[in-house]
Amino acid sequence: MRPLLLSLACLLAGSTSAQMPVGIFTLQDIGEPAQAGSSSYHTDNQSYTLQGGGYNVWFERDECAYLHRELEGDFILTAEFAFEGEGKDPHRKTGWMVRQSSDAQAAHVTASLHGDGLTLMQWRPLRGAFMRDPEDQHFAPKRAYPILQLERQGTTFIMRAAHPGEPLQEIGRQTVASLSGPVLAGLFVSAHDPEALETARIWNVRIDQPAPSRYDAYEDGRLPCRLETIDVFSRERRVIHHGSEAFEAPNWHPDGQKLLINMEGSIYQIPVAGGAMTQLNTGFADRNNNDHGISFDGQSLAISHHREGLPEGGSTIYVLPLEGGKPRLVTEATPSYWHGWAPNNKEVVFVGKRPHTGDSYHIFRADIKTGKETQLTDFEGSHVDGPEYSPDGQYIYYNGNQSGTMQIWRMRPDGTGHEQLTFDAYNDWFPHISPDGKWMVFLSFPETIDVDAHPFYKRVLLRMMPVSGGAPQVIAYLYGGQGTINVPSWSPDSRRVAFVSNAGWVQE
Repeated sequence: MRPLLLSLACLLAGSTSAQMPVGIFTLQDIGEPAQAGSSSYHTDNQSYTLQGGGYNVWFERDECAYLHRELEGDFILTAEFAFEGEGKDPHRKTGWMVRQSSDAQAAHVTASLHGDGLTLMQWRPLRGAFMRDPEDQHFAPKRAYPILQLERQGTTFIMRAAHPGEPLQEIGRQTVASLSGPVLAGLFVSAHDPEALETARIWNVRIDQPAPSRYDAYEDGRLPCRLETIDVFSRERRVIHHGSEAFEAPNWHPDGQKLLINMEGSIYQIPVAGGAMTQLNTGFADRNNNDHGISFDGQSLAISHHREGLPEGGSTIYVLPLEGGKPRLVTEATPSYWHGWAPNNKEVVFVGKRPHTGDSYHIFRADIKTGKETQLTDFEGSHVDGPEYSPDGQYIYYNGNQSGTMQIWRMRPDGTGHEQLTFDAYNDWFPHISPDGKWMVFLSFPETIDVDAHPFYKRVLLRMMPVSGGAPQVIAYLYGGQGTINVPSWSPDSRRVAFVSNAGWVQE
């Protein structure tokens, strides 16, 4: 399966035969519209502005401004769209477009947002054929969904859309046999008026190439990663690092200027603004996994390092100074996976197995000086994970499947008073509480996965809800899973969260 990594690397290096590079795309007018298109890429927030003319994207030929790249294989295109200004025609269009070529009559599929709010899937099955859309069957939705996703699976295209804060809903699904092999994929604007120009702002643009079915990240190799941050209130995302290295699980440094990640067994620091990584000195601990984090007082780092020759990989918790140094053993027994510090900075909470617990993982607390362990959960046959203290020390939040699916729970620090906080079909993992104690962010897997699993390479959601209670809101749609947000990753000002997404193109 290794060729996937090579083909993706080649894809990232490729370009199309178009006119003007803009961000990760190339700008080209389709169909020689009377008003030429233009575009700009804004490095501060990694967004695009696209202006286009054209009579329409319809009938047997198209006119529009098109930002595109050449793609092969399966892919997932996701972005948020908004028109600027009132517009001249209510049927102006923007969205994602996948074309057989830049020929004005080429076969294509679009995920379209219209000026009047109509949101639907449209397609031309063959070159020169008349366009089709679901209105032929009279079921097109009549509401504006500014978040659009278009996925290719072989020659089947799936359009999904969402309002801000909501999960993606499937809008349409269509097989277009002529769109096999290499295609052009990107963003478009058409004015629906030959004399007009219309402008759209497009942000959170992501192009992901998913792993093949039955892909094993450990056996077949890891896919490229993005290190991202998101403003949880505006939902604007920013890529700060990308590469083929298998990095995971960012912690936000107390100074607000750096992130810590694990990569190939070591811990690295990277500026939040982007730049070169520097390796942290963790002494002999050179087989660290993605369970690591910083104490509330900002003085210490907990890591989970694998000792050789011990059961289930030998994951063992150590602590060391945040600036680096010699690790000090906390848990002699393994496996032990760190997940949270106590606000007193003297204890940690973790997930582990012990001889008396059989095959079940349980939540434990340990004194970092004496190593004394206290078992906090004892749900026979259930799986629990991701324990983390609230900043005020009143609760330990965790994910557990006691109710039949993986949901978010909390309990008192002594292991009593278990309270379920999420109630839906998703499998929710890794709750993280903001430093101001007001918000909780967590990762939601689809209901199709095993309730005990948090696998790599799935279409997942980052969701957020008030700690005081309320419905979860989606803040990001991404391709990821294991390693995305396993550990605390809030910025000190409680405004941003860092995470890792996989297998994708990046903003350049």
